[in-house]
Formats: sequence, C-alpha cells, structure tokens
Amino acid sequence: MTTPVSVAHPEDAVCVPSRPAVNLGLDHHPWFPISPCAAGCIEANATAGRMVVILRLIRLVLVIALLATCALVIVPMPRLVRRRFLRRASKMILAAIGTTISIDDRRPFAGETRGLLVANHISFLDVVALASVHPAHFVAKSEVASMPVVSSIARRIGIIPIERGSLRRLPDTVGAAVDRLHHDATVAVFPEGTTRCGQTMGSFRPAFFQAAIDARVPVIPVRLTFTCAGATSTAASFIGDDEPLDTLRRVLRTRGLTVTIRLYEAQLPGDGDRRELALRCERMVAGYGSSPEVALAA
Repeated sequence: MTTPVSVAHPEDAVCVPSRPAVNLGLDHHPWFPISPCAAGCIEANATAGRMVVILRLIRLVLVIALLATCALVIVPMPRLVRRRFLRRASKMILAAIGTTISIDDRRPFAGETRGLLVANHISFLDVVALASVHPAHFVAKSEVASMPVVSSIARRIGIIPIERGSLRRLPDTVGAAVDRLHHDATVAVFPEGTTRCGQTMGSFRPAFFQAAIDARVPVIPVRLTFTCAGATSTAASFIGDDEPLDTLRRVLRTRGLTVTIRLYEAQLPGDGDRRELALRCERMVAGYGSSPEVALAA
C-alpha cells in the first residue's frame, strides 16, 4: 500500500491564533485538541433588520416548544418514525433562525447509508444540519451532554459522550460507537476534535475510524460550509470564548446565511489502517491534500 503524501499549503490558508496558546492543565493531555480559531476569525456579514431578528427569535421559541411537545409522543415510536421526525425538526429549527439548507450529494447512489458519518466541525449547529439530512447518534463532549435541558435531549437522541481530557476513557467511547454501529445505527463524529471558524480545517484524528473498522461499516465523509452571499461566513462558528448564545446571536443577525451539506462517496475501511482511512476522508472533505492545517477548497 502506498502511503498518502501530505501536500503543503500557503501560509495565508492557516488561521493564526488571536490569543495565547492554552496552558494544558491536569485535565488536558498532550494530544488534547485545541483550535487556533478565536474572536479574530469572526468577520462581518450582511445584517438583518431588528424586526427580522425579533421575529426569528420568537419563531425559534415557538418551534422548540412545538417540537418538545411532539417529542413526548414520537420517542416511544419505531426508529423510522423517530428519524423522520428528527429530519423534519432539524429543518424547522434552521428555518426558524433564518438559515437555508443546501444539499450537495456527490454519492453515486443517494439515500441513507448505515455507517460512520465524519464531518468538519464549525458549530453546535453542525449537529442540526447533519440531522436534517442523515439522523445519527452523535459523539459529543461530555460537558455539552451534561448541560441542563440539553442532557435530557441528549439521552433521547442517543448522544455518545466523550471526555476529551481523558485518553484512558477513549477506548470505551470508541467501543460504545462500535456497539451502536453493530445495532444497525449510524454514528456521527467530528474527528478534528474541536471547532474551527470554517475557513480552515484541522487534521482528522484517527481514533474513531477504528469504530468503522471494528464494526465493518463504511465511512461517509461530509463537508459543512456556512456561506453568506456566496462567500464563506464565520457567523455560525463556535470558537474562542464563545458561549452558545453568542453564536446564536450572530446567526439571528445574519442575512442570507446558508449551510451547505456536501456528502461524498462512502469509503470502505480497506485493510484496517485507521490512519490511512482518516487521511483519505480528510482529503475528500478538505478538497485536496492534507497537512496539519488545510484551507477548505471550493
């Protein structure tokens, strides 16, 4: 087997940290994923009027209330019904906040495929965007899965919590993903391990690709892009010191925001080399060869 060769990229394609590097404490290990993106990456976009923002916020509250009520009835129902509900609910949430969905399906055979879904990571809205096309059990950091209100939703949709600060618990989390895959479910993971502003992409860490190898299922690479007036937008990014409300506020104020979901042909595990599989998928999502920092090609 030929080892893929990394391709160098221009320096201007790399996000330069706008704050000092994080000091790794007792809760972090040397491989702890840290994003170079911060407040300096946020760029101005066309803004919606004040009344539009207020209407979007009201619409979001009403949609969430409606979906929460419907979920009480939907959760006990068969999985096919739940998946349809999740797709519809995700589309309603994105529409409520003024975000348009664009699907670019480049697979030779369209339709849902059971397997490991891997995508670049920009925002917590990535989960909503992916669920609108391909509902899955998402791997999410334990801090999010344990948040008030969110924890209840997380349990209902089958989120797999991961403690990013503990390498010793990583095999158990990968094992949980394998178990879901064995039970005919799709698992979604963001292998960069952290969020970026959307203008660049980090390396895909290979750990969770082992789940696809062990479960003998294909990997479905997905590229997520947020744009405004045809140009990449950082409005939806969840980076630096952002709180969820900071990101939501920017999205509500942005006019013409679109999230494009590009699905690539499923990749078979091959000879069981998770690093080769991760790099193969990373190159597809990035649009060209891989290096520690890559710009997303058009």
